[in-house]
Amino acid sequence: MKYVLSLSALFLAFGAQAATPEEAMNKAGCMACHAKDKKMVGPAFKDIAAKYKGQDAVAKLMEKVRKGGSGTFGPVPMAPNGVDKITDADLKAAVESILKS
Repeated sequence: MKYVLSLSALFLAFGAQAATPEEAMNKAGCMACHAKDKKMVGPAFKDIAAKYKGQDAVAKLMEKVRKGGSGTFGPVPMAPNGVDKITDADLKAAVESILKS
């Protein structure tokens, strides 16, 4: 048990990836504007997945999250989200999860 606890502490100390993409998105605040299957302030994840279906869009969407912007799904802008909100590894996992919606 002590080994597991110290290993967990090591992961936390070095900024390990969140346990699930959903947890990372919750922690980063994504769910304040987005939902899996309904439009809120921002588009539903299923609508994002449909728009980019068949495309290799992970890098493109990661850049959109990092820089923010508007116009793709309407006029409401999305604020930039830096690595202080969501790590690159967590963001990549979240985008990949969204694209599978």
